[in-house]
Amino acid sequence: MEESPQTENAPQSEQEGSVFAGLSTPIYGLFALGVLYTLYIAHQIILPIVLAVLASLFLSPFVQRAYLKFRIPKAVSSLFLVLLVLVGIVGVGAAVATPALEWAQKAPQGISRLLVGDSQIKRQIDKVNRSAEQVEKSVEGLSDSGEEKPKTVVLATDSWRSQMVSKVRDGVAGLALALALTYFLLVSGDRLIRNFARQLPASQRRRVLRITHYSQREIAQYLAVLGVSNTSVGVLTALICWAIGLPDPAMWGLVAGLARFIPYLGNMLTIALLALVSAVTLDTLWMMALAPLSFILLTTIVGFFLEPWIHGFRMAINPVIIFISIFFWGWLWGPVGVLLAVPLMTVIQVVLKQIPKLRPVYKVIAR
Repeated sequence: MEESPQTENAPQSEQEGSVFAGLSTPIYGLFALGVLYTLYIAHQIILPIVLAVLASLFLSPFVQRAYLKFRIPKAVSSLFLVLLVLVGIVGVGAAVATPALEWAQKAPQGISRLLVGDSQIKRQIDKVNRSAEQVEKSVEGLSDSGEEKPKTVVLATDSWRSQMVSKVRDGVAGLALALALTYFLLVSGDRLIRNFARQLPASQRRRVLRITHYSQREIAQYLAVLGVSNTSVGVLTALICWAIGLPDPAMWGLVAGLARFIPYLGNMLTIALLALVSAVTLDTLWMMALAPLSFILLTTIVGFFLEPWIHGFRMAINPVIIFISIFFWGWLWGPVGVLLAVPLMTVIQVVLKQIPKLRPVYKVIAR
């Protein structure tokens, strides 16, 4: 008896299916690499969009409440909130920039004062310099024995001032784009989400709206509680610096409060800055250690009562994942990525928790 064509083609179709199934994982990997490369190359466009989306998620409940309770048009309340954010950014920048530049001009004199005299630090530096001079003389002796001396090649590069001006110009342009997009998202972003949800089946429609609602709530509550915590830490740090006698205590309190928006790394940066300023400004060793040790004690107390509630109950993400995300987004988008790492992880957590197929991933990264 002859076999039917369907029987003959069945093994071939099964073999092709297994081949495509084996290729699915490499294709997903290439897709992930493509997305990562796009995020890195197009960061000047994508980063303002991400900033605008996160800002709109945070400010949207205020716009909705103003419209429902006081009948204030969304265009008016959105413009007021965007201008308020702009004034806050300019005010913080002006409050930090002027004292920081003044202190940067005085820092070399303070460091030179710290390193002169018969101190242990000065003796160690002299020892290292003498060792370096001996190594240099020995290398010069070998080069004089007939070998050709290496030639020094000087590469022409842009000065640090021109690079800084370019970075500032790009940052101002990105901030303007983010604020403008935030305004339009606050005015008509909810309508865009509803129009998108209408094109989906009923179950997926509810899921999209639920993800949006939970993302707004989590971002707003996280930033509100963290803002209160960081403000209290900044005020207490400023009072400690004023009591010790450090210059510009208000600036160091503001820096301490803003740096704490970066989990873990912000505290390390503040401790290093306070230690440096104390070493340059003060004379005795115990006074130099008083400001950084006081900040460590303050952050430990605040973190013991508030941080577990913020990062533990609200985010419920393993601290290792948070730490890795800080390095990842910082590598991808620089300092702005470091600031956005935790809010982005909050949104990612909500998305993973609400989609059934991605819920196992959420269980892996959870505490």
